[in-house]
Amino acid sequence: MSKRIITTAGLFGALAVALGAFGAHGLKSAISADALVIWEKGVQYHFYHTFALLFLAFAGSEASKAVRWAYGFFVAGIFLFSGSLYILALRGLMDIGLTGIVGPITPLGGVCFLLGWVSLFWVRLKDR
Repeated sequence: MSKRIITTAGLFGALAVALGAFGAHGLKSAISADALVIWEKGVQYHFYHTFALLFLAFAGSEASKAVRWAYGFFVAGIFLFSGSLYILALRGLMDIGLTGIVGPITPLGGVCFLLGWVSLFWVRLKDR
């Protein structure tokens, strides 16, 4: 499990760097300042939870259910929370009808992040 978590964190970390650079350089003149703030918030939380994944790889037993749950919640949170923010930031450039659906997904990603942190807490509690 640790190898999978570290691999996932490496991929998500590289993606977060690429998306951050794309926002700072490629999107700066293409989207509004408000949309850029949304993009940056997505990158910020993407990074936070990539670091959480790295920590998780060393936090508890590989066989722990709580580790697997935390991993799943953090991954889902990155996709749902950060992914939806990326789409919302690009709504001015993309002419797709998903933005009305994507907005309500963002809080679900936030709940996944919260559950990931609770699961991480549980990892440490059970690993005493």
